[in-house]
Formats: sequence, C-alpha cells, structure tokens
Amino acid sequence: MEGILPKKSLLDESEQVLAIVRQVSTREHVALVRELIELVERRIVDPLEILFGSDEQVEPVRDRLRIEAEVWAAQLLGPDEALAVRMAARLVAAAFPGDGPFDPPDEWWRTAFGRAVARRAGHPGRDSVPFATAGAMLGITRQGVHDLVKRAKLDRHPDGGVTTRSIHERLNRPRERHVT
Repeated sequence: MEGILPKKSLLDESEQVLAIVRQVSTREHVALVRELIELVERRIVDPLEILFGSDEQVEPVRDRLRIEAEVWAAQLLGPDEALAVRMAARLVAAAFPGDGPFDPPDEWWRTAFGRAVARRAGHPGRDSVPFATAGAMLGITRQGVHDLVKRAKLDRHPDGGVTTRSIHERLNRPRERHVT
C-alpha cells in the first residue's frame, strides 16, 4: 500500500520526547552555569582580586569556580529537591549578602538563576509578592497573573498580591509536552 506512512511506535515518540527534554535541560544547564560563573566572579572573586592587588592569587579560585558552577547547576536542576533548595539558599546567601531579606528586582527572576531559584525554592522569605513580581517569576505578564488568580490557578494573598506557595506549586506542576 503506497502512500500510507508507517505508524510511529510509542518507543519512537518516547525517544523524541526524551531528546527534546535533554536538549532543553542542556540549554538550561549551560545558561545557568554561565550565569553562575559570571555572578560569582563579579560579586565575590573580582573584589578579592581588587583587595589582593593581582589576579595571580585568585586565578586558582576562578579555575575552581568553573568546576563548581557545573556542580551547582546540576544540583539546582537535578531531581533531589532538598539538595536543590539548599543549593539555592547557599548561592543566594553568598552572592547577595545583606542584613535585610532577599528581595531582588523583578528582572532578576527572568534570569537562568532566578528561574531556578523560583522553581526550586520559591521566593525566599516572602509569603506573597506583587502581581508584577509573580509575573516575572512565572515568565508571564502581570495581566496573565491576574487571569490565573481570577481562574483560581494562583492564590491571592489576604494582604494583597499572590502567595509565593501557589507560584512555586505552579512552576513545579507537571506539564504536557507536545511533539510536532
């Protein structure tokens, strides 16, 4: 029978889906590694170089940073939820020290590191965030957040804004992947 395409087996479709997931995960991992290296260099290593007056003493730290960033990214994106949350907390504490609570600008949540923190730990230290921040954490518009709240897909906080718990849950719910 000419003209009839053979049916793809379920195994073929599963392999295609896994290839897409690996590709997305690899892209996400590479972007996160690059961002973590830049962040730690800018916020921690570069100030050490300034204090020491040369990069000779910090070059081994830069070399080690490239290796550690790979590990950190794998832990943030990996299957161990508790390890990912601990790693997110360690990185945030080291890269953004301060006396007050961690409260990055909305743009930060759109970075690879911000997305990983949102997905794994939510917003550290906040029970609720404004609609604009919720949108940044979810990668959608503020209007999109309003629509999700209206449809009871996100929870409104009694004091205003959106609960960080509902954002975290939405980011971690299983999603359907369509293969074309």
